[in-house]
Amino acid sequence: MTAPLTNPQKRYLRGLAHDLKPVILVGAKGPGEPLLAELDLALERHELLKVKFAADDRETRDAWIDTLVAGSGAALVGRIGNIAIVYRRSKDKPLIILPKA
Repeated sequence: MTAPLTNPQKRYLRGLAHDLKPVILVGAKGPGEPLLAELDLALERHELLKVKFAADDRETRDAWIDTLVAGSGAALVGRIGNIAIVYRRSKDKPLIILPKA
């Protein structure tokens, strides 16, 4: 992702993600290399994903979200509780057309 998402783009993506189910589930051990590889494949295929975290502690969840976003090159669209929404444009076949604003 080269340019950061604007607020209208994040709002648009949150609307698209509303009915999605979490595709990636992060267990109690946290994100590791295999999970980052799976996230990379899922982002290339779907572009917009929900990720669910099994951590009870807010600071732990925040650290895991930062790790996933940094490791995958995705943008954090939003988060509610233990679910984060991430977006990364597909290199081969972009599916989602973002608003210009």
